[in-house]
Amino acid sequence: MTDPQLDKKQSIRQEISQGAAAAWPVFLGYIPLGLACGVIARNIGLEPWQIGLMSVLLFAGSAQFIAVSMLAAGANPASIIITTFAVNLRHFLMSSSLSVYLGKVSKKLLSLFAYGVTDETFAVNLIKFREGRWNFTKALVVNHVSNFSWVASTIVGGYAGEFIPEGAFGIDYALVAMFIGLLVMQLRGRKYILTALCSGIMAVFFSIVLPGNLYIIVSSMLAATGGVVILKKIRQVARNERV
Repeated sequence: MTDPQLDKKQSIRQEISQGAAAAWPVFLGYIPLGLACGVIARNIGLEPWQIGLMSVLLFAGSAQFIAVSMLAAGANPASIIITTFAVNLRHFLMSSSLSVYLGKVSKKLLSLFAYGVTDETFAVNLIKFREGRWNFTKALVVNHVSNFSWVASTIVGGYAGEFIPEGAFGIDYALVAMFIGLLVMQLRGRKYILTALCSGIMAVFFSIVLPGNLYIIVSSMLAATGGVVILKKIRQVARNERV
């Protein structure tokens, strides 16, 4: 084997290793959440293989919890599909943010990458892309290492969930804790802190007046849009003063 081939293999191994290292916190965080999802799904009558298939086809933690709850309540398939679609609309925003770093990637590989985009993998990859020295291979590894953790955990939860007491090991708080940690990682200045605070305040208000989880999307979009508009005006005023 020639030196260039060896160098290429070594480079790929390094990228896989770096991607796996970045995914490690998400990998661990998904374990209690996946177990909890598997427990709940098993309790409503789903078999472990059905739970695993659901995780593979959907791979969306909050949407799966909602879908399982709706199945338990006897909701019809159409309402479950529409609800999970609405909950996952935020993925359009996340994918749009990541797309600026993936312009040269083929459509087939983009589809494979898009399948693994979640709130957590989005946050990790976006931070890494902004820092530089991050590429598609590393980001893809983050997505699918996390995917493996989620799918495996939900299946294990389906098999062993009946032996795990409700709320044990902080499972009921794991999702909240993970989102808090991801938020803190992205607060890189006052403008980010103010945007996050405004989004949180609006989310509390909109949760009272809007149905379902729509308040999350509305508050996030309004806060982000308002932040961009205000920042542009501040910069425009600063340029006018210099002139």
